Amino acid sequence: MSFRLLIDECLSPELVRLAIDAGHVESTCLRDRGLLGAKDWALMVYVVASDFTLVTNNAVDFRGEGAAAPGGLHAKQGVHAGLICLDSFHPLDIDRQCDLFRIALGELAAVSDLVNQALEVYEDEAGNVIVQTYDIPR
Repeated sequence: MSFRLLIDECLSPELVRLAIDAGHVESTCLRDRGLLGAKDWALMVYVVASDFTLVTNNAVDFRGEGAAAPGGLHAKQGVHAGLICLDSFHPLDIDRQCDLFRIALGELAAVSDLVNQALEVYEDEAGNVIVQTYDIPR
């Protein structure tokens, strides 16, 4: 399954190349769509209208408080193509972004879609990576 991934401006545009190399050839980033600085609500309109799965580090605004309390802008949509959240206890430098994104891409290889779901990849203080998938909205 090929996903249309849209990399948020809080993450490196270099992730686009990783997505394309993994077979998600319609992937892009906000910079390349002329959307840098777009308000989150306006970005959500674009994401839904264009059928993109958003990849972000700005998780709370888009997914709410997480699996225990999903919400945020994605929960306000009747149907969305999914959300991928990358986060770490440690600074999210480019190497860490790429490592976490590769894990997310591996997870995507095993699913047919993320419709109305969030895929969260989080690295804790000890360096353990926790992967969760849950519905948004519930």
